[in-house]
Amino acid sequence: MSNLFREFLQKVGSGSHTAKNLTRDEAATAIKMMLRKEATPAQTGAFLIAHRIKRPTGEELAGMLDAYDELGPKLQPIASARTVIVLGIPYDGRTRTTPISPITALLLAAAGQPVIMHGGDRLPTKYGLPLIDIWQGLGVNWTVLPLPKTQRVFEQTGIGFIYTPQHFPLTKGIWDYRDQIGKRPPLATMELIWCPYAGDTRIIAGFVHPPTEGMFQEALALKGISKYTFIKGLEGSCDLPRDRTAIIGISSPTASGELERLHLVPREYGFTTKNVPLGSPEELIADMHDVLAGKSNELMQTALWNGGFYLWQSGICSDMRSGIAKAEELLTSGMVAAKLQEITQVVNSLSTVFPLTL
Repeated sequence: MSNLFREFLQKVGSGSHTAKNLTRDEAATAIKMMLRKEATPAQTGAFLIAHRIKRPTGEELAGMLDAYDELGPKLQPIASARTVIVLGIPYDGRTRTTPISPITALLLAAAGQPVIMHGGDRLPTKYGLPLIDIWQGLGVNWTVLPLPKTQRVFEQTGIGFIYTPQHFPLTKGIWDYRDQIGKRPPLATMELIWCPYAGDTRIIAGFVHPPTEGMFQEALALKGISKYTFIKGLEGSCDLPRDRTAIIGISSPTASGELERLHLVPREYGFTTKNVPLGSPEELIADMHDVLAGKSNELMQTALWNGGFYLWQSGICSDMRSGIAKAEELLTSGMVAAKLQEITQVVNSLSTVFPLTL
């Protein structure tokens, strides 16, 4: 048993009236001790549920990010005139609405905007459809690439994917606890703003509950990160909804530090106000291939809605409407499909059998 970890547990687990927040250094140390299994299983499980009940602070999230930065992988800077986008996607996948972010990433890369994604397999507590399965359905198997080869794919194609079971196996033990306690611990919140890239980035993070924005802002400010965008997205993702106004916060250089607020109404841009429900994985992949072929379907509307926004925010287009038009051009011309083919060929050329544990 770790006496030091017991002190952390006593601070966060003392109840609503006497619990105390951890300092940034304490939070970083606690996470590292859990990842390295220096804390006992009883201590780890107790900490995760107690900390969820207490709720994290921005300072604690910054400490958790420090731990991931120290122990986790990072893709190295590439030569690009554009700031790399890191899309933070919930690690337990999607269960109700169709994800569009792989198409968004391909569209951005086809336009010259580098993108990094990260995630693992089906994970608790939702065990929803993960990004890695969608990519595999599209013909791109990120799971077989060690980090140096993922770096090469990123350099050549403008898309990188940190597959955590391969590149950050220390996290697997924490996922097991998430299943056993039946709740997402605060680590799941932190993962949304984790940046596995060593260069200049803009972090895109989705959220569900409005107070999360404040925690994100405080944590990123402590980390010295000033470029970020927060989206009240579908199931906490970075995907813009179509059934309601998209609420977006963008980091602003103003002295007050307040977010620049955007409210995008789908019907004002000619889109129907409904999300595409998630069907079977086979149906999703078929619909995505139709989108890549430039065919009109409901998922194409979601692709244009999201692609237009991200092309605008990347500075590739001057406004939302021109971004939507550019997204349609890229998809119908076959440029996005060509980008997928390029990535598939590069990944296949580098693929080797590689153990999932180090």
